[in-house]
Amino acid sequence: MKEIIRTPENRFENLEDYDFQSNYIDVEEGLRLHYLDEGNENKPTVLLLHGEPSWSYLYRKMIPILSNRFRVIAPDLIGFGKSDKLVNQQDYSYQKHIDWISTFVEKLDLKNMLLFCQDWGGLTGLRIITKMNNRFDMVVASNTTLPTGKIPMPESFLQWRAYSQHSSGFNIGKVIDMGTVQPLSERVYEGYNAPFPSEEYKAGARIFPTLVPIEQDDPESIKNLKAWEKLKSWNKPFLTIFGDEDNIMLGAEKAFQKIVPGAKGQNHKILNAGHFIQEEKGEQLAELIIEFYDKNTTTNNMHS
Repeated sequence: MKEIIRTPENRFENLEDYDFQSNYIDVEEGLRLHYLDEGNENKPTVLLLHGEPSWSYLYRKMIPILSNRFRVIAPDLIGFGKSDKLVNQQDYSYQKHIDWISTFVEKLDLKNMLLFCQDWGGLTGLRIITKMNNRFDMVVASNTTLPTGKIPMPESFLQWRAYSQHSSGFNIGKVIDMGTVQPLSERVYEGYNAPFPSEEYKAGARIFPTLVPIEQDDPESIKNLKAWEKLKSWNKPFLTIFGDEDNIMLGAEKAFQKIVPGAKGQNHKILNAGHFIQEEKGEQLAELIIEFYDKNTTTNNMHS
């Protein structure tokens, strides 16, 4: 049996700018995933997928703006946020994360979605859109890629991977702070640390960097290669918004712009931000998503 723990609810009390209603759904027997569901459920859906080692708290600046126009769904990956945590690192895998979010999408029967994905949100989300493309209408990819092992990972990534395995404290707030240009406030630090009261809650966060496929013969590299093949015929609108201070992901946007047909003619952006672009440019990102949606909805209506 998998050993499952839940972060005590009092860890999430009085977090700055995070007073959203909690929702829960089982993504496999006994494994509960937490998600936010804001805005009008009759409106088009925006799915916000976070990465490592953050949670839906990362989207707190974007949700109020987006929920005026959309139904906004922001899940916490298993092992993160208010979702259940598996105590053993080996209970996590790249494919399991994809399966859990796929189950979540199917159980809620989400359709006509705009996906916004950053970091591992892209490593999972971009695989999911190629497998469930009928459920997605548009994509915004931010500071992410689908690694195939063909391009060597930068030294900064290898150092980060080593840090995730060997650092004694593995302070999540500090990791987020290292990935932003502007320093985080004490309250925001608390928000990012809230899901992780002690070491045993951090198995998912610690193992994630080692799940990134960096060799070509990794089975997940091969699956990612297949996903890239499918993206070559992705004609739906596809936008990239990257941070200029993200030393691990900078330049990765060019592959999407070159390979994905739906990226042609879109208003791609590079913002002055680090890896956790939602933390630094949340309001601007939300406005850019709305602008992208409106532009492409109008265009599509003209063509239909």
